[in-house]
Amino acid sequence: MALTLRDLRLDDEAAFVAAHAAMAVEDFPFGLAYMGVPWSTYLRALAAQRTGTDLPPRFVAHTFLVAEVDGEIVGRTSIRHELNEFLAHEGGHIGYCVLPDRRRRGHATEILRQSLARAKQLGIERALVTCEDDNVGSATVIERCGGQLDSVVHDTESGKPKRRYWIDLITW
Repeated sequence: MALTLRDLRLDDEAAFVAAHAAMAVEDFPFGLAYMGVPWSTYLRALAAQRTGTDLPPRFVAHTFLVAEVDGEIVGRTSIRHELNEFLAHEGGHIGYCVLPDRRRRGHATEILRQSLARAKQLGIERALVTCEDDNVGSATVIERCGGQLDSVVHDTESGKPKRRYWIDLITW
């Protein structure tokens, strides 16, 4: 299993829409700020957001990548280039997910590992990664990748507790 992080392509629309629907069942967005716009429009928006152009509210410049194994999308990551107030409190530098039918195969660990390497290339020295307090799988992944628990805060929308982990990328 060789997992690769890559940009979305024009031919990914059907797989992306299916992934977005699969994650919607869990109330977790696969496609960030995806509102069913024409596919080429969405791809242009992601390219602009990477440079910090035309950002939706509460967004910062970020790199959105899908995770691919054997030609199939299995997950995604969003690497935020900096933290705003919301991200510093509960969102973090990296948000990732694995599609429900692709879990428990090591994909999450590899997605986060490769995302951290990309964050380091962006000049991020300490990466904040968060997860819901009851998400044992995600907490394990973050700790496996060097995450040190900093605090538990409450999500501003749901009120649910969220774990905040810092990963030192200078020594990582």
